[in-house]
Amino acid sequence: MGILNVTPDSFSERGAYFDRRAAIARGLEIEREGADILDVGGESTRPGAMPVDENEEMDRVLPVIEILRRKGLGIPISIDTYKANVAERALQAGAEIVNDVSGLRYDAAVASVVANHGAGLVLMHLRGTPLTMQRLPAVQHIIPTIRRGIAVSLRRALRAGVGKRQIVIDPGIGFGKSYDQNFEILRSLSGLSSVGYPILVGPSRKSFLRAAIAAIANHKESFSDQLLMGNAAAVTTAILNGAHIVRVHDVREMVAVVRVADRLLGLRRHYAT
Repeated sequence: MGILNVTPDSFSERGAYFDRRAAIARGLEIEREGADILDVGGESTRPGAMPVDENEEMDRVLPVIEILRRKGLGIPISIDTYKANVAERALQAGAEIVNDVSGLRYDAAVASVVANHGAGLVLMHLRGTPLTMQRLPAVQHIIPTIRRGIAVSLRRALRAGVGKRQIVIDPGIGFGKSYDQNFEILRSLSGLSSVGYPILVGPSRKSFLRAAIAAIANHKESFSDQLLMGNAAAVTTAILNGAHIVRVHDVREMVAVVRVADRLLGLRRHYAT
């Protein structure tokens, strides 16, 4: 899943694709680089981010989705939103998946929109809000906490008529978790496999990786190069521990990482039998 943030304040691209033409060009490039899904977002969910009015969010993302479809983008588009009205309009414009970082906590009507369209739904676990999540006290046992939160989201989705085969779960790395807990999630993804749904993981360029790399930074190399290697390690770990989808910024580089990790995973399964 390749990330396209159509925002002026994304934590990693720093608004590089807020310009509509730049966003459309990058969306087409993400497909050429080998992504299987394009995730389009019009509201930053970085720590401390302020909410965006739904009309502003739609003004940012809907033209991009519509033009990408007109230009022949062939891969599924995911709309990264927690607002039912934005989800509805995005699905009408050509999106096929709703990626709800709140796991239906902020606007439960998202589930009905997804059910009515027969769309895909990503249910992410989040503690608090983007504005407050990094100020919350850490919970002691993060994997059971995630499992409980995801279970609530699943019940809401299923009650609204979303089919089980339409749902993917996301443990929400970086969203209200401590530095160590983010690594624990990557290491313990198998603890979420028993929930019975495919798992999406988004470690790309997150602050816990930045902090780990900064602590041992080799100043002879650029920090961005070192962060790319950290992303590669996190993506590989996620896949080998049970992730089915990885959400990344550096699509071209991570496609190669995914192919190698998939090969290792296939060999592991082969020798296990």
